[in-house]
Amino acid sequence: MKKTITIIILLTIVVAFGGSMYYLYQKNAEDPVVYETEKPSKQNIVKKTVATGSILPLEEVLIKPNISGVIEEIFVEGGDYVKSGDLICRIKVVPNLNALNDARNAIDEAKIALDDQKRNLDRQKSLFDKGVISKVDLERAEVSFDQAKQAFGAANKRYDIVKTGTAKGYGNAANTQIRATVSGMVLEVPVEVGNQVIESNNFNEGTTIAAIADVEKMIFEGKVDESEVGKIKENLPLEITVGAIEDQKFDAVLDYIAPKGNEENGAIQFEIKGTLTKSDTTFIRAGLSANASIILAKADSVLALKEALVQFDSTSKKPFVEIETGDQQFERKDVELGISDGIYVEIKSGIAADDKIKVWNQIKPAEFAENN
Repeated sequence: MKKTITIIILLTIVVAFGGSMYYLYQKNAEDPVVYETEKPSKQNIVKKTVATGSILPLEEVLIKPNISGVIEEIFVEGGDYVKSGDLICRIKVVPNLNALNDARNAIDEAKIALDDQKRNLDRQKSLFDKGVISKVDLERAEVSFDQAKQAFGAANKRYDIVKTGTAKGYGNAANTQIRATVSGMVLEVPVEVGNQVIESNNFNEGTTIAAIADVEKMIFEGKVDESEVGKIKENLPLEITVGAIEDQKFDAVLDYIAPKGNEENGAIQFEIKGTLTKSDTTFIRAGLSANASIILAKADSVLALKEALVQFDSTSKKPFVEIETGDQQFERKDVELGISDGIYVEIKSGIAADDKIKVWNQIKPAEFAENN
């Protein structure tokens, strides 16, 4: 019994020893780990955040009528340039029956008053010729007659204005002639001949007949997320790219950041505006979608390294890299970082341009040979 146990123990020891030797043999037979290296390079690094929005005129004026009616004739279309005072359209007035009736009654009342003052004046003249009344009484009757005649004429003009929108003697001041109030390009004419329009007053903003703007003064209007708004400030440079205009960028300056954000799709968005420095040779249509790169920081021709090569100490959180000192031998070097664009980071100190930096993607010799 004891002999059997001894044999089993010896066999177990032999198998364990053999297995250990086989494991060590296999371990030594594996290819050693090889690390690639990269050198720092000169880069132009731009730290920026992106805002989406559109290109709009700095000032857009909406032309609205000051009388209700129906569009009778339109003299402009989108894309036309107009000067202040140019005729935009003509409106045919559709009179309100109540107002028309009131104006007609006012004429009748003014006519009755005029006839009464005419009889009174004739009577006063007769008495004055007979020496019964003084000249002062006659002049008072003449004034009353002139006032009644003026009221009668005003009532007739009021009737004409209610009925047709204009009156004799008003010329270019007629309410039916809608004119441009500023000079610029007609962006759109959202009405057509035959459309009914509503006058602009204290209770109604009125129907827009045309939109006019100076297309030489354009702005970018967009929104940034609350996570980015703390990084930006006024007067930062912008690079505007317009989707409809390929391979061209427009410079701008950030001149407005909304003090209050608005919730959109569960996120707080802040409105921003930037004035474009527009090239005279490029026509930018109002309303085009655009992206604005807000330049937070910029460094030209600086020593830079890929961010993926930078490590951080687990205790001090300070950045460092490993530089090659011999064949697959590396030494830790602390570095001072500058600005980053998310791919490259500026190296202010710690390494030189000729240093080879360890890449943390280990490969085997066969793979290394294929890559080189």
